[in-house]
Amino acid sequence: MEILELLKALILGFVEGMTEFAPVSSTGHMIIVDDMWLKTEEFLGKYSANTFKIVIQLGSILAVVVVMWKRLFSLVGLYKIDTEESSKQFNLLHVIVGIIPAGVLGVLLENFIDEHLFRVEYVIFSLVAGAIFMIIADKFGPKKPSIVSLDQITYAQAFKVGLVQCLSLWPGFSRSGATISGGVLFGMSHKTAADFTFIMAVPIMAGASLVSVVKNFDEINMSDMGFYAVGFLSAFVFALISIKFFLKLVSRIKLVPFAIYRIVVAIILAVIVFF
Repeated sequence: MEILELLKALILGFVEGMTEFAPVSSTGHMIIVDDMWLKTEEFLGKYSANTFKIVIQLGSILAVVVVMWKRLFSLVGLYKIDTEESSKQFNLLHVIVGIIPAGVLGVLLENFIDEHLFRVEYVIFSLVAGAIFMIIADKFGPKKPSIVSLDQITYAQAFKVGLVQCLSLWPGFSRSGATISGGVLFGMSHKTAADFTFIMAVPIMAGASLVSVVKNFDEINMSDMGFYAVGFLSAFVFALISIKFFLKLVSRIKLVPFAIYRIVVAIILAVIVFF
């Protein structure tokens, strides 16, 4: 594999890692950068290129595991987190309830999404739609959130956030943008909604990557493994850098600035693509 191709994997990993946890859509940004500049489909093939964009998200997910290992280990009984009332402790069932809606719908719509939605034109519209939803969340969400820690989340609230997460199946809408906005509308603080978003991301994105790899296994060449590995490691490193920074930032500036960024990007893309 040529150095130029590995550099493309490094760039896409950078884009993934730096945008995965911000509500701007990592998948949307990768589609934009790839379709308009890097064009990995030309040497990977269409389905392998789409699979790559999903698989390198595992690098970002590994970063979540590293940063939030105590909370994640507590879900499977490998670590004890003290709470004022242990009966209210955030547990694995909250995560399962939260991921079921998008997990089921994702399986049902996978072929349609792969075939039709991994395009810059659709990303433009989803960037704007997600931005509007984020502005609504900041404007109409409770001024004083009643849920300021994961241990205060109820199963019903977890399920409602899970329903909102289904919007993120549209590439460009943003999983974190959808779930953080949903969490804020349902009474969570921005940081609590972000924490819940990151934890839900581990099983749902790992599952999506596995399904994509199995489905498109015949399209993936062993000679491309170096490309996948560089993208994975790049996403992991840059996600580590971005996670803690984002958690502090979203608590301070909320969602509207990210929404404005999305709209500006969408306008620039629309001018390039349609005019």
